[in-house]
Amino acid sequence: MAKKFPLHPKHPERICWGCDKYCPADALNCGNGSGRTEHPAESFGADWYEWGDWGMAAEEGTDKAKDPSA
Repeated sequence: MAKKFPLHPKHPERICWGCDKYCPADALNCGNGSGRTEHPAESFGADWYEWGDWGMAAEEGTDKAKDPSA
């Protein structure tokens, strides 16, 4: 079973989000020769999961989770 993908991680810049391993940015285990994959929040902003059809719901405790019409 894959790990649950976090919508708002505390320090997304410290982790590579390219696969289910979620390696530290300075110790990538994929071995594909590429750099760190950014979390979507770093590229698209905090509301990244609201765009398109990601199939994710807002986390509990967020304003969007309390009032979906907001």
